[in-house]
Amino acid sequence: MPSPTPIDTDAVEALFALPFNDLIYRAQTVHRQHFDPNQVQRSTLLSIKTGGCSEDCGYCSQSARRDTGIGRGKLLDLEEVELAAKAAKEKGATRFCMGAAWRGPKDGDLDKVIEMVRAVKNLGMEACLTLGLLAPGQAEKLAAAGLDYYNHNLDTGAEYYDQIITTHSQQARMETLMSVRGAGIKICCGGIIGMGESRRVRASLIAQLANLNPPPESVPINHLVAIPGTPLENAPPLDPFEFVRTIACARITMPTSYVRLSAGRQQMSDELQALCFLAGANSIFYGDKLLTSGNPEVAHDEALFARLGLTGC
Repeated sequence: MPSPTPIDTDAVEALFALPFNDLIYRAQTVHRQHFDPNQVQRSTLLSIKTGGCSEDCGYCSQSARRDTGIGRGKLLDLEEVELAAKAAKEKGATRFCMGAAWRGPKDGDLDKVIEMVRAVKNLGMEACLTLGLLAPGQAEKLAAAGLDYYNHNLDTGAEYYDQIITTHSQQARMETLMSVRGAGIKICCGGIIGMGESRRVRASLIAQLANLNPPPESVPINHLVAIPGTPLENAPPLDPFEFVRTIACARITMPTSYVRLSAGRQQMSDELQALCFLAGANSIFYGDKLLTSGNPEVAHDEALFARLGLTGC
C-alpha cells in the first residue's frame, strides 16, 4: 500500500490562517464524514506511579528535578488499580489509561503493569498505558498481554523540542512509537499547546502527527496547565480561539483519528469545550483527576453532555 501524500507545515499553517468560521465549517464537515458528530469517547486516566521521574520535561510536575510538592510514590498494587478501573467503568468510561512517571519501565515493573493490563481487559474495557521510553522487546510483551493503546506524545514541534526537554530527544520518542506500532498496538500520540510556542510550531506538530503512517488512532491535544515550580509556570496564556484552531487542524489532517481534549479542560469554560467539539474533538478524559492535575467532575461533564445533546461511548 503506497504511503499517503505528506502534509507539510506550510499547508497546516495555511489551515490555521483561515477565517475562523471557514476553518470550523471545514473541520466539522470532515468530522461528519467519519464519525457520529454527537458522540464522544470517554477515557479515564490513573497515575499508577507518581513522581520521582528522572527527566526534565518543562511542563511536568513529576520531575525529580522540580520542587512542585509531588512526592516520589511507589507503583500501585494490582487491587488498587482494579478498583479504580471498575469505578471508571461504572461511570461510563470505555478506556482505562494508566500512567507511570518513569524515563522507561524496568522489566520487573513491566511484569506488574502487564497484570494490570490483563485486569482491565477482563473488565471488558480498552487498556492504554503511558510508561515512557520502551526498551527492545517490551512492546511485544505488552502486545501479548492484550494492550490496546500506548500513549507517547511528541509534545511539541521538532524545532522547539529542546526548549522543553533536554534529557531525551524527540527521536527517542519516535523510536518507541515505531516499536509500539510494529508490535501491533494502537498509538495514542499528541502534544501540549500553550508552552510559548509559535503558531508555526503548532502547525509543525500537527504535520508530524499526520505524517505518521498511519496517523495515531488517538490524538490527545493538551492545553498547558502552568504548574508552580515548573519552568513553564509563567508561560503566556494562549488565546482560546488558537486552541480551537489547533483542534480543527488536527481533525482536518487526521480525519479518522479520535481527537481528545486532555489536560487543561478544567480551566476551560463550557462554551470553549463546545467549540472544541464543533471543531472535531470527539474524546475526553473523564473523571475528577488526571495524573496530578484536576479534571472536571463527572457530574459536570454529564450535565454538559446533556446541554449539548452529546452521548458517551
